[in-house]
Amino acid sequence: MNFFVLLSTFRNFADRMTKNENDMKKDFLLKLTLLLVACHLTLGSPYSSLCAQGWPQQYGGVMLQGFYWDSYDDSQWAVLEKQADDLAASFALVWIPQSGNCGGQSMGYDDLYWFPGSGHYDSSFGTEAQLRSMISTFKAKGIGTIADVVINHRRNVSSWTDFPAETYNGVTYQLTYQDICKNDEAAAKGHAVGPNNDTGEGWDGMRDLDHKSANVQNSVKAYLDMLLNDLGYIGFRYDMVKGYAAEYTKMYNESAKPQFSVGECWDGTNTIRNWIDGTGKTSAAFDFQFRYTVRNAAHSGDWTQLGKTNEGNWPLVSKSLMSGSYRQWAVTFVENHDTEKRSNAAQDPLKKDTLAANAFMLAMPGTPCVFLKHWQAYKPEIKAMIEARQLAGIHNMSETVNMASSRDYYAICSTGSKGQLLAVVGTKANTYAPNGSWTRILSGYHYTYFLQSSMNTAWVSLGSGSYEGEQQAVLTAVSDDADAKLVYTLDGTTPTAASPSAASGTSITLPIGQTVLTVGLLTGGSVTGIITRTVTCLKPEEKPQVQVPSFCTVNEGEVCAFFEAPTTWSNTIKCWAWTDSPSDNFTGGSWPGVSCELLGTADNGKKVWKWTWNGKKQNNSSAKQPAMIIFNNSGQPQTADLVFKNGGYYDKDGLQAIVSATAIDHRLTTVDAPDVIYDLQGRKVEGHYLRKGIYVRKGENTKKFINK
Repeated sequence: MNFFVLLSTFRNFADRMTKNENDMKKDFLLKLTLLLVACHLTLGSPYSSLCAQGWPQQYGGVMLQGFYWDSYDDSQWAVLEKQADDLAASFALVWIPQSGNCGGQSMGYDDLYWFPGSGHYDSSFGTEAQLRSMISTFKAKGIGTIADVVINHRRNVSSWTDFPAETYNGVTYQLTYQDICKNDEAAAKGHAVGPNNDTGEGWDGMRDLDHKSANVQNSVKAYLDMLLNDLGYIGFRYDMVKGYAAEYTKMYNESAKPQFSVGECWDGTNTIRNWIDGTGKTSAAFDFQFRYTVRNAAHSGDWTQLGKTNEGNWPLVSKSLMSGSYRQWAVTFVENHDTEKRSNAAQDPLKKDTLAANAFMLAMPGTPCVFLKHWQAYKPEIKAMIEARQLAGIHNMSETVNMASSRDYYAICSTGSKGQLLAVVGTKANTYAPNGSWTRILSGYHYTYFLQSSMNTAWVSLGSGSYEGEQQAVLTAVSDDADAKLVYTLDGTTPTAASPSAASGTSITLPIGQTVLTVGLLTGGSVTGIITRTVTCLKPEEKPQVQVPSFCTVNEGEVCAFFEAPTTWSNTIKCWAWTDSPSDNFTGGSWPGVSCELLGTADNGKKVWKWTWNGKKQNNSSAKQPAMIIFNNSGQPQTADLVFKNGGYYDKDGLQAIVSATAIDHRLTTVDAPDVIYDLQGRKVEGHYLRKGIYVRKGENTKKFINK
């Protein structure tokens, strides 16, 4: 029983007191409320479970799944951090991959290290410093970061049953073979394991952890506390929660007290609901049946499927499931990393009507979780949908009413804290005309959004954020006054009745650069319903400037090139360079060419390699440098044929920058304070006199010089 249910129970009891007992009733309720609030704020288990909510009531935020399978480039911590302003305009939460080191390239589901240490949080997505920076930046922008918590199983160091010893804040944490479930496959292989059977479903991929073990419990509690109070996460996404009993999620949440908790209980609604109850409602769950219902409708083209289920297997957000009482704990989605189309696995992807699927999800109760690939492909549309959701105040407990259901379209009306949003999805969604007073604000491929006209607010078709090229912002008057007009400014100032005006439906061109568009509804001489959009329009060819790492240098007379490798490429990068003549090869006579030199790691977490011509060619042509170049991962994969530029800084998409040759002073020198001398390998040179060679002097004027 949670805090609010308990309080309601005692209120009902108090309401049954006689009229002569009113004073006693008021005193009783006041003391009870204060007592329960104090319990909610200060006490741990078991009392905290009375107050735990798992997911906030009437929560209106939207979450982004900030990764997909093998998203090693797009989900780099540094890459996500650079998008913080854009993400903050739409998302309150971003769920990222498990961030500990897994001993190699990994999506994080074979976790090896739990606590910070020497490289223990340098993962496939960036360094610990980059992780902390991203989480801190997100927090400053109003985004909470959700950690992917993998505690059903764990990877071993070198054998079947060994785990790393990790010392954190002076305490050493280490799981042993006794923390492995008795029925783990390690036992069948003849290895010693613990005394207790698994409390959930088994999995043969790694060692199943025994959550009955006090050592496992203490380690997990410390781990989760570290995620929240050291790294700065705001909540958890628990992986594979069917692998251990729900009571342990309850235990861990009551200990850690995350603001948000959601479990991956991949099953039918009854199993998911029972799991939520088993956690004491200290955790929400992903609404898998919502996803399957939307998929069925999109794939079949029969949009009545949105109101149907298989044998009463209602989504958590459905009002048919216990009158919608589980909506608070429903995190909805239409695609994720396990269901998306993948070349190396038989998945169950959403094959069409992605926009309609997201439009339906973002108009429904529950907490929507947008998939990164959908965000990347349809950012303007999804931004606008989220703006509409927020303008109406739709939240995770909103009431819904079905307005129409046919094979060609399905209409649902959701009531928020500020008004009503009507979403119509289907092949003929744009033909639907609702009864009553509604204003159409959005329309796209197989979806339409209406707002309740009585909301009396301005509407702009563009959400805040960045876009490529000039944009058209359509202004709409959402009003039950047919004579309402719109007034606006382009500099962020508050519009007045004297500001430029426009009729509803007017399109305004937003130029390259940043525009703070503020629009208000003008009725009866007064301006109300003001909204603001901060829109940055980038030149179509404009790209974020590539920051060439400082360790990329070109010596005078050197023929070379640099390559920033995708994170999915292994540590064997080779170069193939040639002129227009196939025989005039600069990297040996046979594909895939010669090995490059690893220089270091760029700020975005990608490794940077250098190829330097050794001065030899296959023939005696007069060419002083190649015309074309290819970088490859020992043959495959490889870049396209790229035009060679000496000192060129390349990535998989081609030339990004040119590194100029460093000037060298041709003079004899000695070490003079406060200068510090390094050789080309970065080693500090001790002593007063230098041997012959090239050096770097770092002082008031850092430069290379040669000592002859």
